Amino acid sequence: MTLDFKNNLNSLTLGVEMEIQLLDKETLNLTPRAEDILALVKNTRLVKEMFRSTLELVTGICSDAHEAGRDLNEILLEVRMAGEKTGIRFSGTGTNPTGNYNERILSKSERYEQLLERNQWLIKRMAVYGLHVHIGMKDGDDCIRFNNFFLHFIPHLIALSASSPYWNCLDTGLASSRPTVYEAHPTSGIPYTVHNWHEFNELYQKLLATNSIESMKDIWWDIRPSPGYGTLELRICDGPATMLELQSLVAFIHLLALWFNDNRHHFYKHNKIIPEQWIMRENKWRAIRHGLGAEIISHESMQVKKLADNIHFWVNRLEPYANQMGYQPFMECIKNILDKGNSAARQRKVMKYFNDIKRVVESNVLEFESGVPRWN
Repeated sequence: MTLDFKNNLNSLTLGVEMEIQLLDKETLNLTPRAEDILALVKNTRLVKEMFRSTLELVTGICSDAHEAGRDLNEILLEVRMAGEKTGIRFSGTGTNPTGNYNERILSKSERYEQLLERNQWLIKRMAVYGLHVHIGMKDGDDCIRFNNFFLHFIPHLIALSASSPYWNCLDTGLASSRPTVYEAHPTSGIPYTVHNWHEFNELYQKLLATNSIESMKDIWWDIRPSPGYGTLELRICDGPATMLELQSLVAFIHLLALWFNDNRHHFYKHNKIIPEQWIMRENKWRAIRHGLGAEIISHESMQVKKLADNIHFWVNRLEPYANQMGYQPFMECIKNILDKGNSAARQRKVMKYFNDIKRVVESNVLEFESGVPRWN
């Protein structure tokens, strides 16, 4: 039985999934009260997640990052109103700086119980928060083409979104610790590479036949096809600290897709269709470790270049598309992240000033509530 790809007549549309933390109003500790919020917010685009201290906000099919932001803010307004009634506040970021994964309570779900049985301690550590962006694809073969293009940008997206430097009150020394939690799972991390939908289907059948997975839901790659939705799903970003950063990351991803749609032949003339696996792995690690300060390896020249400089290069290259889409404010935010620091850098700045991890959590909450980064 082959895996069908739902053809998408409106290609390059967007869908966004945003995971948020639930915190006790008084202590600002993670609190397992997702059911209390869900009982008050009767919205199908607000869904439970693996742990009861997490909720996920999901957009509809959106034409651009503006619409995605409106969708999320609409749900978030309801969530915040419910939070005021129940004594719950909310935060973004890829990890909660003080959260202890041993204290997380699993949501009631047969699937979550099956995952726990299969992956054991690895599932218990999954107290992390991410941003998933779906891009509408016209067919399966095109999905694989876009997938292989976005493989080149895994370090860029990690570094821009990096917001998980702390884990269980400890500074990990990483800009983004969240990907390291995911990579422990057998079906996570950098995707196995294929050239077309037929090859992907063959790989999928082998994974099924060997009981490596039970369905597409068990593939947690950094980037993966989502054939049931007719999309390519980018899953590599840490949970953004603010709504402005979220929309800016979505806009950056959208612009890259729009550019590639028009310039794929130019891109492949100067770049390898599929990057070498060892370089992808090394570049991903460098972004995890150093964030925007990373130096990455060119797939073509083997020369080392500054990741921040390459992001600046792409922001400039995408400017005509940004003007067309009205994404200039979002690209300005990307520039500010490059110049003033991502969430990981801001959290460390707070920690250095106060020497109090609770003040880092408080700063994250205030950023999330204001919707904009606190660069000053």
